[in-house]
Amino acid sequence: MAKIKISISGKNLEITEALRSYVEKKVSKLDKYLNDNRTASAEVMMRIERGTHIAEVTVNLSGVLLRGEGKTGDMYTSIDSAVDRIERQLTKFKTKLWKRSQGPKLGEVQAAGPESEEELAAPRIVRTKRFALKPMDVEEAVMQMELLGHDFFVFRDADSGEVSVVYRRRDGHYGLIEAEF
Repeated sequence: MAKIKISISGKNLEITEALRSYVEKKVSKLDKYLNDNRTASAEVMMRIERGTHIAEVTVNLSGVLLRGEGKTGDMYTSIDSAVDRIERQLTKFKTKLWKRSQGPKLGEVQAAGPESEEELAAPRIVRTKRFALKPMDVEEAVMQMELLGHDFFVFRDADSGEVSVVYRRRDGHYGLIEAEF
C-alpha cells in the first residue's frame, strides 16, 4: 500500500508530540484512496490567528493538488475538518477518473452559482505564488481547478506546449485562454 509522506509545520503554535501523532493518524487515513503506483505527500500547516485554530492540509498526488482547510476554536477539530475536506475531494477525484475511463461526455458541465463581486477601493497585489506548470489537457486542467475550488487554473497545454488558462464563467460554463507569442 502507498504511504503518504507527511510534513508538519506550525505558526504561533508549538507542535506537541500528541498533536503530531494525531495529524499523522488522520492524514494516514488517506492511504486507502491511493494506488501503489502513485507518490503522495501531504503538507500540514497549523496556526493560530486571533484565537482561531486553523489547519491547512495540502496533498500532492503525482502532480494533482488537493487542499483542505479547517477553522475552529480547537486545533483537533480543525484538523478533522481539513482532512474530511481532502477525503471528499479524493472521492470526487476518483469518481471523475472512473467516469472519464467510462467515456467522456463533453456536454456535461456542472453549473456554478453566480459569483459575488467585491468592491475594492484600491486594487493591490497581496499575494504572489510560484508553481511548476505541469503539461495536461484541458479536461484535466478543469478537473484540477474544480478540485482546488478555484475560479481559474493556469497550465501548460500538453498538445501545444503553450501556457493556457481555464476559468469558470458566470453562466456556469468554462472558458479557455490560449497564449500567443
